[in-house]
Amino acid sequence: MNLRNVSAKMVPKVPSDEQKECRKELCLELSQCIENEPDLLNLIITCDETWIFMYDLETKRQSMQWKSTSSPRPKKACMSHLKFKAMLIVFFDIQGIVMIERVPSGQTVNQQYYTEVLTKLREHVRRIQPEL
Repeated sequence: MNLRNVSAKMVPKVPSDEQKECRKELCLELSQCIENEPDLLNLIITCDETWIFMYDLETKRQSMQWKSTSSPRPKKACMSHLKFKAMLIVFFDIQGIVMIERVPSGQTVNQQYYTEVLTKLREHVRRIQPEL
């Protein structure tokens, strides 16, 4: 019967028909705007958040230990002690990174914090491109 067994792809969430239609309309509108104003993409700045982690890795020599021939071999996890964890908000345009904002430890990323970060971004962009 020429059938094969396939697994479902995991996705964060499945958009509703209304959300799909809204995305389609926004994409068509953006496409028309780009046709009317070809330099529009040069003016767009977007952002993404990412977590960065730093681990304190042991070297092979540091993890060595004495054992008898009858004792089991020691086991070591690939990642040991978390040394540092931080969230970065990275702003970028069509040419690359515009600004990086490190979120202070313990800071909740909410509307008020994002407003402050966007104000910093606006001032940063004005400094590097005064004509905007």
